[in-house]
Amino acid sequence: METEKLFYADPFLTEFDARVLACEEEKGGYAVVLDRTAFYPEGGGQPYDTGVLGGVEVSEVHEKAGVVTHKCAAPLPVGETVHGKLDWARRFDHMQQHSGEHICSGLICARYGCDNVGFHMGAESVTIDFNADIPWEELLELEAAANRYIYEDHAIDIQLHRGAELDAIDYRSKKALEGDVRIVTFPEADCCACCGTHVARSGQVGIVKFLSVQKFREGVRIELLCGGRAYRYLSACWAQDVAAAQALSVKPTAAAAAVERLQGELSALKLRCAKLEESVFAGVAARYAGSGDVLLFEDEMSGDSVRRLCDAVAETCGGRCAVFAGAGSAWKYAIGQRGGDLRGLTKELNAALSGRGGGKPEFVQGSVGAERGAIESFFAEK
Repeated sequence: METEKLFYADPFLTEFDARVLACEEEKGGYAVVLDRTAFYPEGGGQPYDTGVLGGVEVSEVHEKAGVVTHKCAAPLPVGETVHGKLDWARRFDHMQQHSGEHICSGLICARYGCDNVGFHMGAESVTIDFNADIPWEELLELEAAANRYIYEDHAIDIQLHRGAELDAIDYRSKKALEGDVRIVTFPEADCCACCGTHVARSGQVGIVKFLSVQKFREGVRIELLCGGRAYRYLSACWAQDVAAAQALSVKPTAAAAAVERLQGELSALKLRCAKLEESVFAGVAARYAGSGDVLLFEDEMSGDSVRRLCDAVAETCGGRCAVFAGAGSAWKYAIGQRGGDLRGLTKELNAALSGRGGGKPEFVQGSVGAERGAIESFFAEK
């Protein structure tokens, strides 16, 4: 006997009573079947509901051949009536995401004459795949249209149709389907066969926000947020923007321009620092001219600076130059020797000093996890 699906009759039902028809132990819990349930099983791109059944945690819900099975943390007595309570925050979030997806998909497919070829409702965001190329600028126009539709607060219509009646309906992604087919209609936005739960009116979606669009297979993949997820995301972005603006002593709306200005100033400073380093490195190279093998220790520097200093000294010293920059037991290194082959030395170095790195015969670069004394002892034997 199929399970009576209370979530279709009333998707806003959060508590219910039902009789336990079966309870069997399975890996990680117990599989419980009821005569009726308000718990939505995983399907149609929508995750399952969770909650409590008879005082026991429900962690998963699945459906097979019309029978809904609840994975419970403990057994429930067969034949007894138990009380169920959904995690309503989770369910309503899924309803907002799913309904928002329908509104967006309907508007996008109508504009581009394309198909929704993939839908995934993740824990963080929703992704939809379309077999069309959709530019970001145009997607933002559709986002505005979707939000206008939400604010207009349209009533959502859900009906079962079959046979000739179903054939006469023009719904999105139409396929040959048998028996009663659940058609979900968002007037003037979307009409689609769907087995998921939805809000009663478009206003309950709250808001939709597109996050990205990327090339995917023969079309694009769009990432979006709806309802509470969109609100929390935009609130977090606002708080971050305000904090950044305060640090920059500008208004939040001017933060991006201020960051761009700082990036320009930083690039100019980096260029000036690089020129000053070149001058310093040239002086060091001159000081060690003709010294043979050289081992240098410097304060923390970028990997590129370590490389340039080593290269400058190796050019003049007439031997092997090894530069280590850092402190404690964390050092970047660069070793150079004109006409030399440093590969064997590097292998020994990495093995002895917990290092990693490599390069060409005449020049190698990497890092080690050893104290300065251990590094000095290693080179004293080389």
